Amino acid sequence: MKTRAWLLLPMLLALAACDLQDPKASSGFRLPDGDANAGREAFVQLRCFVCHQVEGVDAKFEGTPAATVRLGGDTLRVKSYGDLVTSIINPSHRIAPGTDAAVVAPGGRSLMETARLNDVMTVRQLSDLVAFLQPLYRVLPPTPYPYGYAYP
Repeated sequence: MKTRAWLLLPMLLALAACDLQDPKASSGFRLPDGDANAGREAFVQLRCFVCHQVEGVDAKFEGTPAATVRLGGDTLRVKSYGDLVTSIINPSHRIAPGTDAAVVAPGGRSLMETARLNDVMTVRQLSDLVAFLQPLYRVLPPTPYPYGYAYP
């Protein structure tokens, strides 16, 4: 298990360096192309279903999950390749305002960090998970404002 974590560390450092080279890039890096079917299998193997629900995944957790977070569906915010990779390898990077306190650990960290996926997940599983999850999001068009300009 320690070997897999050791292999993941250089990849994460390389990803960080890519982002520094082109701060305007939407993703800044690219993993090998993933396989969505293998991503569905990785979702089950890594037991992501314990806290996450995804349409089409029938695996159910027998017990009381620490959290229940639905993935996919309509969104106003683009779930880009980079967004999904970051959310998987660093789930505390961005926790949405108003997130249910049940999915936040003390100190404002994501409960997902307690799964320690970075210690067991391979790069292949990561790229497959992203290939599986990305098509599940539908970006909605922006809502027009009836009175002209909307202030941020």
